Amino acid sequence: MKNLIYLLVVGVIVFNCNSQKQIATTKNSDIETNNKVSDTVKIANEKLEYEIIIIDPGFSIWLNSTARQEGFYSQKFMENRNNIYVIEWNQRVLQPNRFNPNLYELQINYDQNIDYGYEVNYKLYNYFIYFQLKYKQRLGPFNVRI
Repeated sequence: MKNLIYLLVVGVIVFNCNSQKQIATTKNSDIETNNKVSDTVKIANEKLEYEIIIIDPGFSIWLNSTARQEGFYSQKFMENRNNIYVIEWNQRVLQPNRFNPNLYELQINYDQNIDYGYEVNYKLYNYFIYFQLKYKQRLGPFNVRI
């Protein structure tokens, strides 16, 4: 069975059914299209049978420009934080009347007993930091730090 970890934010995938609008062919629209494509971060490992897909406008740019470089935090540190963030995230998914269901759409299947490796924990940890800063949410008992 393949474990899937999905992080989706509404407004990320925009479908326009109005066929009467003209498609712009300027350089700016090409740049915007390229940015939207590059905002999907996918990490997969067939051996461990997991996949993470993060779709959020601006995340990949933020990850490359603002987040701490790989190696700054230890894997153990990020695993501990990710576990706390995932528990809180999943609780919020189950409470759509209390928390915005457009922000917390799907539960995250993250098992603290599985070694997902440094790359997965790095990108997941940084997504949680990005998410908290962008949407002004607090997923843990500590201040968000970059």
